Amino acid sequence: MSMEIPGLVETSTNLASVKMREGNQIVVEMFHRSSIESGKYDLTHRCETVFRLAGANEIISEGGYQGWEPISDSHLLSVAKDSWEKLFGVRPEVRAIHAGLECGLFLKARPDMEMISFGPTLRDVHSPAERCHIPAVDKAWKQVQSILKTIAEESK
Repeated sequence: MSMEIPGLVETSTNLASVKMREGNQIVVEMFHRSSIESGKYDLTHRCETVFRLAGANEIISEGGYQGWEPISDSHLLSVAKDSWEKLFGVRPEVRAIHAGLECGLFLKARPDMEMISFGPTLRDVHSPAERCHIPAVDKAWKQVQSILKTIAEESK
C-alpha cells in the first residue's frame, strides 16, 4: 500500500496464465505493476527467486508498464482542477488509482514532463460489459480544450 496516499494499492502482481507445454514444461505468465518503479523491480526479483527455489530452469522478465507516481502539487494538475471548476461549477474529485497507464510510458521517454490522466467515466473496463458514459465524453473534451488554452495563454 502507498505510504503517501491512504488506501491506494502501490504494487501488485497478477497471475495471468499457467500453461503446460511439451516436455513437462510449465509456463507461468505474471504481470507486475507499481506506481513506484523500484517496487515493480523488487516484486519481479522476489517472484524470480521463488521460481528459482522451486527449480525453474529459465526465467524471462520483460515488458510491463513504467511506474508513474502521482504528484499532488503539479502545476498541470492545478490548471486542470481550476479549469474543471470554471467549466462545470464544482471542484473535481482528484484521486490516484492502481492501473497501468500510458503516462508511465511517456514518463520513461520524457522524465521532465508533467502529466495527468483523466477522461470520461468508464465501467467494467477490459471486459465484455465495458461501457462509456457518453455525456462524460463531451465534458472531457471541453476539459482538454480548456487546459490547452490555459497553457497556451501562460506561455505567451
